[in-house]
Amino acid sequence: MNGIETKSLVKEFGKTKAVDDISFNVEEGEIFGFLGPNGAGKTTTMMILTTLLKPTSGRAIVAGYDVVSQAKKVRENIGYVQQ
Repeated sequence: MNGIETKSLVKEFGKTKAVDDISFNVEEGEIFGFLGPNGAGKTTTMMILTTLLKPTSGRAIVAGYDVVSQAKKVRENIGYVQQ
């Protein structure tokens, strides 16, 4: 079972694409690192996955719940500590 699943995830701020069409899966129980240079969209993606931002388009599922339509359920099932 997937713990996290994204499909064609996009987040735009005006004309700037902070997250540009990313798709990935993280299996439940898998240890996962999210690496990349400054400005790559890591924080924005994490904010989407933790329901702090809504994606412009695409889909994200966390713990079996959609981050947009089931945000409360996502928040009930996750913890997030930003560095």
